[in-house]
Amino acid sequence: MANRICIPDYEYKERIAKAAKLIREKGLDVMLVSSTESDYANARYFSGFWPLFERAGVVISAAGEAALLVGPESALFAKDFGKLDKVFVLKEFRESADPSYPELHADTFADVFQGLGVTGKKLKIGLGSYVECTLPIYEGLRDAYPEAEIIKCSEIMVELRKIKSGNELACIREGFRIIEAATDEVIRKLKPGVTELQMVGIAQQVIYEEGAEYEGLPMYVFSEKSTSHAISRSRYRTINRGDIVQLNLSAKVDGYSPSIGLPVVMGKLEGERRRLVEFCLQAHNWTVDRIKAGVIASDIAKDFYKLYEENGLKDNFVYGPCHGTGMIEVEAPWMETISDYPLEENMTFQVDTFISGPTFGARWEKGIVVTKEGCRSMTDYLKKGIIEIDV
Repeated sequence: MANRICIPDYEYKERIAKAAKLIREKGLDVMLVSSTESDYANARYFSGFWPLFERAGVVISAAGEAALLVGPESALFAKDFGKLDKVFVLKEFRESADPSYPELHADTFADVFQGLGVTGKKLKIGLGSYVECTLPIYEGLRDAYPEAEIIKCSEIMVELRKIKSGNELACIREGFRIIEAATDEVIRKLKPGVTELQMVGIAQQVIYEEGAEYEGLPMYVFSEKSTSHAISRSRYRTINRGDIVQLNLSAKVDGYSPSIGLPVVMGKLEGERRRLVEFCLQAHNWTVDRIKAGVIASDIAKDFYKLYEENGLKDNFVYGPCHGTGMIEVEAPWMETISDYPLEENMTFQVDTFISGPTFGARWEKGIVVTKEGCRSMTDYLKKGIIEIDV
C-alpha cells in the first residue's frame, strides 16, 4: 500500500537505545519483555513482530544490543516480519498446546545472552512484561541463570511507551479515521431485525477496506442488558425497536489500536434511561475539560468519582475516567484515585466513561492527546451526542 502510515525502521532503533539507557540506570544487565498474540505490545514495540499462537520476546542488554525470541514454529516468520537481525528460537516461547518438539535443537537463554555480549552468572535480569511472562519463560531464565536476580521492571516500559512520537500519533489518527468510517456504516445499517454479530461483520469489512491491519480490540455491538457489561462479547441477539445499542469499534494501524464508543438508540430515549446516558456524556466532557499537562492524574480521578456520588450514582460507577492507549487499546498508565503521576505533553488516553445499571449501561469513549493548553481530541464523533434512529 503506497504511502502507508507506519512506524519507520529507525524509530525501532531509537526505542532500543532509550531502553538501554533506562536498563543501565536501573542497574540491570539485561531486560526481557515478552508478549502473547493478544497482548503483543512490548515485544512488537522493539521488533515490529506480532506473534501468532506462540509467544515472542525481546531481550535488550545494558549496552544496547537486542534480539528477538520466538517459538519453534516462528523462526522464518520472525525473520521476514521482524525488525531485528538477531533471532533466537526457544522452546519456552512455544504455544499453549505444549508440544515437546523432540527433534528441535533449540536455543537457550544462555545462548541469547552470550549472543548479545552479556556474560557472567550473577546477573540482574529485568522483567519488563511481568504480567505476560509465562511460567515456562520464567523457569527457562531460572534454569539458565540460577544465581541471577530476576527483578520486575515494568515501569521501564511504561516510561518508554507513555509519551508518543509523531509517527505513533499519526498511526493513532489514521486509526480514528478508519473507525469513523466503520461507525458511520454500522449506524447506517442498524435496523430492527439485525443481530449484534452482523453489525460487527459490517464494521470489520469497512476497517479492512479502509486500510486497517486488524481490529484494535475485539469489536463489539451490544444491545439492551449486555450494554451494562464493562467487558463482554457480541452475540446472535436480534436488535429490536426501543433498544439501546452500544458500539465500540476499533482499527489497528501498524500496531496502534484506538477505539470509539457510543450508545445508539433504536427510537426515542426517554425517562431514567435518558438521564443516565446524558449524565455519562456530561461526565465524559467534564473529564476532557480537566485534562492538561501538569495536572495530577489522581486529582481528576477523585473528582470524577465524586461526580457520580453527588449525582446519586455511586452504585453505577465501575472504573476511573481514563486509561492509556497506544499499541494496546487499554494500556498503562490508568487514571485512578491512587495515580500520583502528572500528565505530560503527548501522552495519549482513551477518555472511557462508563455507567452500569441492572438493565442497561452506556459508554462514551474516544482518544485524546495531552497538550500544554489542555488536550486535543483525535475524533469529533461524540459531538453528535445521543444518536436516535428513526425506526
